[in-house]
Amino acid sequence: MATFAEYAVLARQLADQRRETDRDAAAEDRRRRALHGTFDQLTRRLDAQAHRLDQLGRAVGVTADPAPAGGDRPAPTAAAAPGRPGVGAYPPGGTTGAAVALPVVAGVPAPRAGGVDPGAELAEARRLADEADRLVAVTEAVGRRPPLLPAWSPLARALAVYAACAAAGVVLALVLLSVAGVVASAGALYVATCGALPVFCFVAGYLVLGRWGRPVLGADPPPSRFVPLGFVTCVLLMPLAYCGYLVLFRLLR
Repeated sequence: MATFAEYAVLARQLADQRRETDRDAAAEDRRRRALHGTFDQLTRRLDAQAHRLDQLGRAVGVTADPAPAGGDRPAPTAAAAPGRPGVGAYPPGGTTGAAVALPVVAGVPAPRAGGVDPGAELAEARRLADEADRLVAVTEAVGRRPPLLPAWSPLARALAVYAACAAAGVVLALVLLSVAGVVASAGALYVATCGALPVFCFVAGYLVLGRWGRPVLGADPPPSRFVPLGFVTCVLLMPLAYCGYLVLFRLLR
């Protein structure tokens, strides 16, 4: 029969074990609350990323499938969170560990049996979210630059476009001059090359800047097309260059 001293020792051991169990349970509860808080934070962050990506897709003319409604979102548990690439997803099921068979979808990792660390998975998800934020920032920076000569300043871009249109107009005028006796009189050709053709080149440069000289995501205010610069380059300098070429050609004959 056990003595009172042995009973007291066993009671103290039981009390110590119970306190240790209570401490472990409290620590586990704090860990679970921290995981749930991290999961909720990541969920809000991913929702914001999805909204921004949808805006970017609409800006470039690409639409994605609509996201599921709020009532259809899975419960914020570890079983609903995806696993890391090449590892798989969280095993569905409750505390009993019973696995539920899920259909295999292309591009979606198959469920795995167990041995998952939710903290490591959430850290990996946070890392992927950081990488997604970086890529979205890069995409926005690229989208704010125009497709045509993106590294150039707006003034240099406009000057290059109008100068290219004016040079093309001079070449076209010289081609028309070579066939002047066949298709038109010399007077009509001079009127076309010194009047209509420069205006046409100016309008062409204006349209090119409007189509490829503005950012894909738009700008507020819209970028200027530098109309005075284009007018001077095409309507004034082009006829002068053409007439100068004719004078030089006659002097060298």
